[in-house]
This record gives sequence, C-alpha cells and structure tokens, in this order.
Amino acid sequence: MSAMTDPIADMLTRVRNAAKAGHLIVDVPSSKMKVSIAKILKDEGFIKNFKLNDDNRQKVLRLYLKYSDENQSAILNMTRISKPGRRVYIRAEQLAPVYNNIGIWILSTSKGIITNKTAKKLNVGGEVLCEIL
Repeated sequence: MSAMTDPIADMLTRVRNAAKAGHLIVDVPSSKMKVSIAKILKDEGFIKNFKLNDDNRQKVLRLYLKYSDENQSAILNMTRISKPGRRVYIRAEQLAPVYNNIGIWILSTSKGIITNKTAKKLNVGGEVLCEIL
C-alpha cells in the first residue's frame, strides 16, 4: 500500500464519487483541514451535516450528502485546484465570484480555511484548495 500524497484530493474524490452514486453518507479519514472544509460545505449548503466519529484507530469524518427532490446532488462538481506538485495562490484583489456566485473556492489563508466570499470581505488572499459547484 502506497502513502497518500494528497489527502484533500482523496476527500474530494470520495465525496464526488458518493454523490454520483447516490449515496447518503460517505466516510473519509479525518484531519483538521478536512473538518474545516466539511464545515464550509455545510454552511454553504452543499451537504446536510457532518459528524466526527472516533473509533480507536483513527478519527473518521462522516459526511451526510444533500439531494434535491429529483435526486440531484447539491454538489455538481468538486475540483482540486492547488496540488502538491503545483501550488496555486491568489491575492485578495484577484478574488472574483465563481460561476456567478453559484460555486465557491475554498482557500487556506492566514485567517484559516475560508471561502472566496469571506476572503474578499476580509481582504486576504491565500492558497486556492478547491472549487465546489
């Protein structure tokens, strides 16, 4: 078994695959950054809820996915922007709405893990972790 080089991309892939398959819940290995991303997904209405489960080996982050009445997932697409091999940074002046405010960017800034809208209000830039539609 090889070591995972990009745990954020792994989380996004698990959520993307679960949403396409119509699953109601998806479990991912937990970390502080993943919990912050899950909190943003809940606050922005992309998932119903999340819960941190602690089995004795490793903490597991359980995400409860959200669907419309027509069984359409609230998450249309999740894309990793900044990767371990190519980091992508953005200045506060460069922040713009993502797809006419339909989507969000999740950024890692000096103020913590926040959305592009919050970063614009706080006038901070940072590393663009991912794009959620």
